[in-house]
Amino acid sequence: MRIHHLNCISACALGGHLMDGCTPSLLQRAPLCCHCLLVETPAGLVLVDTGYGLRDVRDPRSRLSPFFLWLMDPDLREEMTAVRQIRRLGFDTADVRDIVLTHLDFDHAGGLDDFPRARVHLLAREHDDAMARRGWLDRQRYRPQQWTQRQHWHTYAPSQGEGWFGFDCVRELEGVPHDILLVPLTGHTLGHAGVAVRSQEGWLLQAGDAYFHHREMDAAAPWCTPGLRAYQALMEKDRPARLANQQRLRALAHGHAGEVRVCCAHDNREFEQLAGRSLSSLP
Repeated sequence: MRIHHLNCISACALGGHLMDGCTPSLLQRAPLCCHCLLVETPAGLVLVDTGYGLRDVRDPRSRLSPFFLWLMDPDLREEMTAVRQIRRLGFDTADVRDIVLTHLDFDHAGGLDDFPRARVHLLAREHDDAMARRGWLDRQRYRPQQWTQRQHWHTYAPSQGEGWFGFDCVRELEGVPHDILLVPLTGHTLGHAGVAVRSQEGWLLQAGDAYFHHREMDAAAPWCTPGLRAYQALMEKDRPARLANQQRLRALAHGHAGEVRVCCAHDNREFEQLAGRSLSSLP
């Protein structure tokens, strides 16, 4: 299977240097990628997360919360949506048969309506929490306007599955090749997951928002920028689980370095290394 790396609309985060450690000023906004995967399989295309979608670009105020529009100010360009990049790669978007979600946050699921015939796979707890939207934060992060069609959704209990490099409860997905797995990584949300994909280069685990900065995977001295540490604390639903899963991801990345590569959804350096191009470049 071949993996294409897509940046499906960067955030422009308030806080500048405090967020990415690279932006010169605190007054400038820091670009943070939205790293999605497009996987070519014998059964069709599989998209891992969608980033923002066409309707987010065209009418963001009806789709996204005012709070996150102010905080993240996404660079809403139509050509950066998954549906447009997939066409640019020469594929028919109808060939996107499946979408596997790390979670349903607004910046990971905004493009679902661009693929109305695709099956959508996610953990059951993520689905249930997104439907309930119990508190203020859930009402900001989960935006039902972004997923108006749910007849093709498939949900999975985290207690069902197999072991994978020391991670329990990994589930093969209905109708999806067995080389794509959903790996529960609770913490950021209570139904958060990583998505593992096996290609000729080995396994790639897209860990979603289980961490935000590549140096968090440093085995000897994990580190994150102050801004991203604060953002993770704001968004977390289970802090002990989030930190425990980060430790497990570090052990995986270093203990199985020749077999598994780990990346997250919003680290620019990881995206550019894997994609072989800059954030703003199209495939």
